[in-house]
Amino acid sequence: MIHHATLGVARLTSGPGERTIQQQHRAADQIMTVTASPDCRTTPLPGQPLVAAPGSADELRAFASLQAALAPMYLRVFPYPAAPRTVVVIPSMSLDREELTKLVGASHYEERFLCLLLLLQLPATRVVYVTSEPVAPAIVGYYLGLLHHDVDLADARSRLTMLACHDASAVPLSEKILARPALLARIRELVDDPAAAHVTCFNATALERTLAVHLGLPLYGCDPALGHLGTKSGSREVFRRAGVRMPPGYEHLRGEEDLIRAVAELKREHPSLRRAVIKLEEGFSGEGNAIFSYDGAPNGRGLEPWVRRALPARTSFVAAGETWENYRDEFARMGGIVEAFIDGVEKRSPSVQCRIGPLGATQIISAHDQVLGGSTGQIYLGCTFPAEASCCPGLHDAAQRVTAVLAADGVVARFGIDFVSVRVPNAPDTWDHFAIEINLRKGGTTHPYLALQLLTDGRYDATTGLYHSAAGAPCHYVASDNLCDPAFASLTPTVVIAAAERCGLAFDRATATGAVFHLLGALSEFGKLGAVCIAPTRERAHELFAEVVAMLHREAARVDGPNESVSLDLSPAAGGRISPDASSWPSPP
Repeated sequence: MIHHATLGVARLTSGPGERTIQQQHRAADQIMTVTASPDCRTTPLPGQPLVAAPGSADELRAFASLQAALAPMYLRVFPYPAAPRTVVVIPSMSLDREELTKLVGASHYEERFLCLLLLLQLPATRVVYVTSEPVAPAIVGYYLGLLHHDVDLADARSRLTMLACHDASAVPLSEKILARPALLARIRELVDDPAAAHVTCFNATALERTLAVHLGLPLYGCDPALGHLGTKSGSREVFRRAGVRMPPGYEHLRGEEDLIRAVAELKREHPSLRRAVIKLEEGFSGEGNAIFSYDGAPNGRGLEPWVRRALPARTSFVAAGETWENYRDEFARMGGIVEAFIDGVEKRSPSVQCRIGPLGATQIISAHDQVLGGSTGQIYLGCTFPAEASCCPGLHDAAQRVTAVLAADGVVARFGIDFVSVRVPNAPDTWDHFAIEINLRKGGTTHPYLALQLLTDGRYDATTGLYHSAAGAPCHYVASDNLCDPAFASLTPTVVIAAAERCGLAFDRATATGAVFHLLGALSEFGKLGAVCIAPTRERAHELFAEVVAMLHREAARVDGPNESVSLDLSPAAGGRISPDASSWPSPP
């Protein structure tokens, strides 16, 4: 089935070289969304090749053979913008399902990487983008409208195919695709030359390995066999091997007894410690974390019995609505770590993005300051870029050492390393850095940086910690996936896009300034969206973010009337939604 959508037209004007909302919509109207019918999930199509059983030795050999083709393709295709290629985007959130339920609007997070449609700026690149549910044509048209004005829209449109499973269930996208032979066949048909095509995904698990084998395409991501290196325990082992400082703690814990002993032993070894962080092995965005307070803890033999009694009452959970009983059971099922909570007068939470290419070359891609919030200060709200300049030398050095260990282990991936950094007293440009985890996947800082890079064709200078566009202009941004308010549910993508244009907040390539939106599909159901606010200075990026938030509230009030919910406490502790109040974000230094 092929569906075409007809959209309303916003009455907007545009400057020279800029596309109107009408043009964006016309572009989107002509993109096919292919839907797999529910009754074609398990029956192989005539002539479909037999594929090895998931996880079997045959599948592992087939996957290794596909991955071996990635290096020569990297040499032959990647350096040349005009070289023909096909990028199959599978933005599956193949994460622990119990943990994924804690993320508001998780079903729409597949849209965060629609910025990859900007790859259509490469003249011979085809993009196949697969989602669980069809992406609204207005949203697709919005991203096509961000293409450089020299790009022929009709040509770009002809090189884009949007595919959908029409399945809103909590099953990972990769699993949905594997259950639909017709959809698998359609993806294969769209690849003209498998030797110049690859799959890119959010994270690489056994599901993505099986999917790559079914498609006959290499996966540009970490081999799932090495996925343990990105768990909480695996991260600590890598940091130890790399000689990178990390918080005192214990890994490879499983069950309540392990947890009690580790919490007690950590306090014995560090008597002045005030709090401990407990982390589920495969938690993400801070949602699997909990904080335990040692306030009132006794010394000596009474410590462990005290911890046993105190854990249920003195543990604060990051995830809204979490209970001790459920968390205890999750810790027994998944395992995890316990480590010291790092205190400091001035503390930051930077994250360094790194890449290990198919040829083994390593690269520092970027460094961000993460913005954390919630009642425990552990939930990822967004980020600012670039990171504090005085932090970068130490961060880059630690990240390079970690990356070298991962490269030696055979990792090929884009990934992030998270730190806690504390400014040293009386030494304003000196920081103590503590590595806390490796995310062997894309993360919350990935899509904002991809958007910046694809919009400005710039580069990050790892020697200075600064980013400049192709024109030499400095670029900064504030980004968030968590602009969330019940009042925003009255907004539509078209309303938000048009309002940004009308208020002069939309991204302008000429000045490399403005807001780029994502998660627009989550508006009506969750009152949630994301934005990347790009500007020449850190201060202006923060101002722009505040202006975008104010614009959203004005539009919501205009559409739905005055709404007192804009002043409600929407933190996770009060219901699991993040307030977009710009005043709660750190001020630029």
